[in-house]
Amino acid sequence: MLFLYNIVVSIAGFFLKIVALFSPKIKLFIEGRKNVFKILEEKIKPTDKTIWFHSASLGEYEQGLPVIEKIKEKHPSHKIIVTFFSPSGYEVRKNNNVADVTLYLPLDTKKNAKQFLRLAHPELVFFIKYEFWLNYLKELEKSKTPTYLISGIFRDSQMFFKWYGGFYRKALKTFTYFFVQNEASKEKIQSIGFDNVIVSGDTRFDRVNAILERDNSLDFIENFKNNETTIVIGSSWPKDEVLLAEYINQAPENVKFIIAPHNIKADQISSLKSQITKSSVLFSEKENIDLSNFQVLIIDTIGLLTKIYSYGTIAYVGGGFGNPGIHNILEPATFGIPILIGPNYSNFAEAIQLVELGGCIVISNKEELKSNLDDLITNENLLKEKGKICASYIQNNTGATNSIMNIVS
Repeated sequence: MLFLYNIVVSIAGFFLKIVALFSPKIKLFIEGRKNVFKILEEKIKPTDKTIWFHSASLGEYEQGLPVIEKIKEKHPSHKIIVTFFSPSGYEVRKNNNVADVTLYLPLDTKKNAKQFLRLAHPELVFFIKYEFWLNYLKELEKSKTPTYLISGIFRDSQMFFKWYGGFYRKALKTFTYFFVQNEASKEKIQSIGFDNVIVSGDTRFDRVNAILERDNSLDFIENFKNNETTIVIGSSWPKDEVLLAEYINQAPENVKFIIAPHNIKADQISSLKSQITKSSVLFSEKENIDLSNFQVLIIDTIGLLTKIYSYGTIAYVGGGFGNPGIHNILEPATFGIPILIGPNYSNFAEAIQLVELGGCIVISNKEELKSNLDDLITNENLLKEKGKICASYIQNNTGATNSIMNIVS
């Protein structure tokens, strides 16, 4: 079966090169991998001690970040190697401050796995959440390198639990320990014979909780907010914005809105702004302007949303009217503010839990959006109650990083 797997990977690599001619994203995927081994040779000496973290994309990287930081503290003389599979992770975090080397992971061929591990020669390896590359795992098992899965999730749909998934189950023997997010995942992995597992929880809670200890101040947001009720709309998509624009246009004058769209392409920003009749300004236009005179601020840049949530009275998190669903609700939750989302959230455990607890509100249409926002704006007790639920939810779920560090040598 591994033979067939290697054929599939090789064929996929060939076709991806063709697709790259027509897809900018796939082009990044292909071009970014061309110099990986050269970069490793330049930045990692044979005498260096290294630790390797692999994440599929941006979300997994953020999930693993608390562990990366703790490992770096514990092993200051080691070089940290971080790899990504997806351009959406690498391109955003290629200049991060925590890793000594940040790379794309070469495709999972036997040759690539051997060469990568020869050059990187890690003493410890961490895979984040779920990425299981068979040739890399096989080579790590051969070298007896301690290998861990952190914030893992196991589901019935995965190959390990199918009658034909024996070669995948065998690959799991590489792992020294599985740190999983919930009891269901623990039971699944135990059902196929692995007892080297604990429920550590989700490291994302540690990451967002740490945000509270950082400087989240933004002078221009302070100026814009001007002590008014402020609704922060994060990672919105056009389907969200249609409903939100209608509400914004009839909202009271003492309520302000900050919109940080998921897509900041000029045409989409222009389309969003054209839907809003209230006084609005773009982040890129803010110089030499008194932002307090505007009711709507549109953030046409990236990297500020987490800090902006700290100024919110209420948050709306986008994505819930499309696939794969909502964006990160943990960041606004950590600041203790109520959250509204669209109806597509069933694949996100934290959203399901916060909805059940009452800190997160699901809306399906403009009437529900208006009703719930009006209630929160006018009922201070309701606002505080739901905000407190969100903050407590974060606090009650921290500690995964310490659970992992207590076991990892």
